[in-house]
Amino acid sequence: MRSVFIEPSFEAWRQQARALLAAAVPPEEVLWSEQGEQAALFPASEAVAPHAVPVAKVSAAFLAIARTAAAHTAPQRWATLYRLLWRLTHGGERHLLSIPTDRDVRTVQEWCKAVRRGVHKMRAFVRFRLVGTDDATGREQFVAWFEPDYPLVRLVAPFFQQRFAGMDWSILTPHECVHWDGATLHFTPGVPRSAAADEDALDELWRTYFRSIFNPARLKVKAMHAAMPKKYWKNLPEAELIPELIAGSEQRVARMLMSEARPAKPAAGNPYLDRLRHMNDSEEPAE
Repeated sequence: MRSVFIEPSFEAWRQQARALLAAAVPPEEVLWSEQGEQAALFPASEAVAPHAVPVAKVSAAFLAIARTAAAHTAPQRWATLYRLLWRLTHGGERHLLSIPTDRDVRTVQEWCKAVRRGVHKMRAFVRFRLVGTDDATGREQFVAWFEPDYPLVRLVAPFFQQRFAGMDWSILTPHECVHWDGATLHFTPGVPRSAAADEDALDELWRTYFRSIFNPARLKVKAMHAAMPKKYWKNLPEAELIPELIAGSEQRVARMLMSEARPAKPAAGNPYLDRLRHMNDSEEPAE
């Protein structure tokens, strides 16, 4: 039995998995552990040293699945991913990923589904707060705090890098933190909630925006809770308005129904559309 201790990351697992695969070590002979776990029982010298021996190639689809599943917190994920890798290569099951009823495939897909759901929520519910301006560059600096269920920072960082490229920002989580300085992404260890910035003027902007788009006539509380679970509310400045808006929704709908209809405003002039209408009016009907 070989004991392999790794940092809990896809990159660390991939490095060791390549070495094991090149050495033709079957999955049943590997005990995967994250660094710090059971260190007293298994000496570190038993870990496999990475080397440059060529290994069998795997599809980009497997690497994408493995990268996503690695962000889950199931302790057996490293062993399951290596077993899938072994079966795809040494096992000769090249089409394994297209068999959704396979136990390993189904398990990994469930992990990926949970992680992708977390990625979606993190993209939607991160709220940046202005903390200052860089004197040298003049770029505004923002900080956000978020508590994901899984260590998702490396999966979502490219999204925020592209979306907020024009400002310096940091996203702090208990698992890991990411920082963008306009040129490079930097990753640091996780921090407690106390390290995040307090409320600022941007919070009031979020509340104003949320209040303005709230439509009581289309309120569906269960659907809203499904899209915005309550566990995220504590970090959303607009969430404190939800009970008040729900409580007053019936009265607002009643007032809307009693109000007289407003006359429709004429469409604003648009030279392009006016030209199209003129062309349509001037065309002769087909015989």
